[in-house]
Amino acid sequence: MSHASELKFDVAILGGGSAGFAAAIRAAELGARVALLEGGTLGGTCVNVGCVPSKTLIRAAETRHRRTQHPFDGIPKNDGAPDWAAVRAQKDLLVSSLRQSKYANVLRAYDSVSLIEQRAAIVARGTLHLADGRTVSAGKLIVTTGAASWAPPIPGLAEASALDSTSAMALDRLPVSLIVIGGSAVGVELAQMFARLGVPVTILEALPRLVPAEDPDLGDALADYLRAEGLGIHTGVSITQVASNQDGRSVTYVDQNGAPHSARAEQILVATGRRANASGLGLEALGVQLGGKGEIVVDEFLATADPDVYAAGDVIGGPMFVYVAAYAGGVAAENALTGHANRYDLAAVPNVTFSDPGVASVGLTEERARQLGIAPLVSKLALEHVPRALAARDTRGFVKLVADAGSRKIIGAHILAAEAGEMIMEPALAIRHGLTIENLTSAFHPYLTLSEGLKLAAQTFSRDVSTLSCCAA
Repeated sequence: MSHASELKFDVAILGGGSAGFAAAIRAAELGARVALLEGGTLGGTCVNVGCVPSKTLIRAAETRHRRTQHPFDGIPKNDGAPDWAAVRAQKDLLVSSLRQSKYANVLRAYDSVSLIEQRAAIVARGTLHLADGRTVSAGKLIVTTGAASWAPPIPGLAEASALDSTSAMALDRLPVSLIVIGGSAVGVELAQMFARLGVPVTILEALPRLVPAEDPDLGDALADYLRAEGLGIHTGVSITQVASNQDGRSVTYVDQNGAPHSARAEQILVATGRRANASGLGLEALGVQLGGKGEIVVDEFLATADPDVYAAGDVIGGPMFVYVAAYAGGVAAENALTGHANRYDLAAVPNVTFSDPGVASVGLTEERARQLGIAPLVSKLALEHVPRALAARDTRGFVKLVADAGSRKIIGAHILAAEAGEMIMEPALAIRHGLTIENLTSAFHPYLTLSEGLKLAAQTFSRDVSTLSCCAA
């Protein structure tokens, strides 16, 4: 092999999404020569087919919804059919713009990072083979290949040409009707988006409630609000068969009482989670272990069984959020190059579902606290007690806080509100830094903001806020 066919680096990063970029930037800051290898679309899931496109489409659908569904007297209510092609084109323009500005252009600031836009396979320790025949050698390898949509083995589903979240957002036209299989964050977000664009939508969820990983109160209340918008919500179901013909698709399922049902729609969207992209990379030859869902097994420092191989982002399972992936990429790079000084810590990771009302949470539920031997204090404040919600005429939802009865430290927060995601960072910081109920109640919270609801919820641990004046300390 000639010298020209071998590219030598300190670190090779397999995958050009958020985890890969964060790892490349941190490694470059530490003085390493870095190869960033990406054989697909630069930027990974979030900017291309995940958070960015879905959230802009969700906002577009909400804008259309508000034209007819708002609570203000004197403001005309008028409707119009959405121009899906225009909405989709604006989404695509945003995606391409951010891909260029936040990924491709960023690398120009790091001379020691070489972007190699080719597929690569591991052939030996420290050696990767590129599609064009060249070889990349590196002392350390960080795998950040992400995850992909996963469909359950339901009879007939594979033959039904079902949509996933990526293909659903790239449709040429809106479906006539839609069945969404899966009621977690992605399923709920896209179901409500399509419903607000005029598509009749049914959600089928196997577990007892929507967003089943969240506090039960959140999922139960969210289902009620979505039903009020006209969505069909069926939880605790077991799907037995999917059938398709030229007229559409049908799904046969059994409810939690064992009674059979069926639903029909033009299209099916499968939103039943994601699985790691870890197979076919050559990791097995290095002794790197994969978990039950195909994820790369790592320790608390994001190291694998091979001391020169690390992994970060969705490929290791766990919470598949872009901000967690970016954090993990930085941790993996630093540990790979400087030793195991930084643990991968997910103690205070906030979760957000961009439904309307939105769902946001951080820390422990009261049930989980009890399982861990913590006696929980719980407060739950309906938004009808929050002045901002009254002024906006949208009192859907609540703020629920969980505290440790012994220390009175905040250990969990669970929010259902129009802008829940904008409220969650205060309790996340409270948990991370050990703040107490009294720390929240004594802090200034601007009047007529939803964040004031957090102070009121903290006051609810010991007081009836309905008896307090506005801005009462």
